[in-house]
Formats: sequence, C-alpha cells, structure tokens
Amino acid sequence: MEKTATKPAAAPKAAAPKKSSGFQGIRAAFWVIVVCFIIAICVFKFVLGNPNNFEGGDPEGHPINLLGTIYKGGYVVPIIHTLLLTVIALSIERWLALRTAFGKGSLAKFTAAIKEAVAKQDFAKAQQLCDKQRGSVANVVSASIRAYQDMEKTTGVKKAQKVAKIQQAHEEATQLEMPTLQMNLPILATLVTLGTLTGLLGTVTGMIKSFQALAAGGGGDSLALSTGISEALINTAFGILTSWCAVISYNTFSNKIDKLTYALDEVGYSIAQTYETTHQEEA
Repeated sequence: MEKTATKPAAAPKAAAPKKSSGFQGIRAAFWVIVVCFIIAICVFKFVLGNPNNFEGGDPEGHPINLLGTIYKGGYVVPIIHTLLLTVIALSIERWLALRTAFGKGSLAKFTAAIKEAVAKQDFAKAQQLCDKQRGSVANVVSASIRAYQDMEKTTGVKKAQKVAKIQQAHEEATQLEMPTLQMNLPILATLVTLGTLTGLLGTVTGMIKSFQALAAGGGGDSLALSTGISEALINTAFGILTSWCAVISYNTFSNKIDKLTYALDEVGYSIAQTYETTHQEEA
C-alpha cells in the first residue's frame, strides 16, 4: 500500500482585530474648522461688536470694556478665534477617542494581568480580560492571542516561523489601530505654528495702523492710534494663547499614544516569547 504524501498545513492568517466600540474620532476635521469659523464670526459680530461695548453705541468709537477692546483687534480676531476654537474642539475629540482606545480599566493593570495570564498559558482568561477591557490595546492583544492559538494548531512549520507569524499578527493589528489613535494630531501640530504666525500678522497690521495715525497731522488721531495698538496687542495675545493650547494638547496626546504603544509592544513581546520558551521544535 502506497503512502500518500501529505503537504504541511499552511499557517492560517490571523483574524483582524475587532473594531473598538465607542467614539472613534472625527475623520472630516475640515467641517470642525468650518463650524468653528462660523462660531468665531458670530461671536465677533454679535458679542464683541455689540454697541453696548462702545461709547455712544458706535462700534467705530472708543471701547468701554474688554469685549470692545478685543473687537478693535480687527479682522484677524475671528481668524485667530477660529484657530483657538479648533484647538479646543480637536482636543476634546482626541480625549474622547483616546479614552475609548485605552479601554475601560487601567492600562497598567490590564497589561500586568495579560502578561500573568500569558505566562500561565491561560488564554481563556486573557481573552476574558480583553473582552472586559475593550479598546485598541485589547483588540491588538486579542489578535495576538488568536495568532498564538492558530500556531499551536499549525504543523509543518518551524518554531521560528511560528514566532514570526505571531509577531507579524501583532504588528498588523497595531498598524490597523494606529491611524485612529493619531488622527487629527497633525492638525494640532500645524496650529502650534499657525497660531503664532496669525497673531504676528495681526500685530503687524495693528502697528501699521498706529504709524499711519502718527503720520497723520503731527500728533496723530488718538483714537486711531489706540485702535492700532489694541489690534496689535490683542492679536499677539490670542496668537500666543492659541499656540500655547495647541502645544499642550499635542504633547499630551502624543505622550498618551506613546504609553499605549509601549504597552502594546510589551504585551506582544511577552506573547511571542511565551510561545518560543514553551514549545519545542517539531521533529
């Protein structure tokens, strides 16, 4: 009786990680900017430009409070306000998205519990922890666990290749989650510089008006002079404030993503090493 040659079983592909439930972020950030611009225009026209903020009820007159003084900053004010509102809106959006990505419990405790379960090869418990935690980390760990279990059922493949397959499944799952984590951060990074430059533009236009007032009629028109100085200082202040908020927001969320990525790498390494140390090379 002839023996039938059997081909080595092909290594199954790791299943794609589950999508995180909850808020995933705003992909069309352009509309966030549009809405912020509309709000900034309304605030500029109807709040800052309210006649009650000026002597004689005339917006072209001398301001009598801080709102009127900000209005004197000119057309650059609503532009900078748009940038500032965009920073605030995208900061809230990133906070909600990363809150979903981190999951329901403490990331440090989850990582420690997963490493302990993997060390004991209790993958049922590890999967239960992932189902309870949810979020991007849990999704990636679930994909790595499924790859681990698939490799245990696979024959005809060297151990080193199996370990590489587990690592590959972990990396692919991580790459699927990263775009969601980093979404809209480039916009915040751009606003760091754009806020300062727009404030500088307002400063320059304000100083030009001030020098024009000084050049007209010797001593110059005091109202025009004060308006130009107000425009310069107000725009400088709001430009710095916008950049300040954008820097804090960008660095805060970048740091959170770095922590999450480190946790993913740590767990992925533990799963791969567990397989390498607990399984013998096939004969």
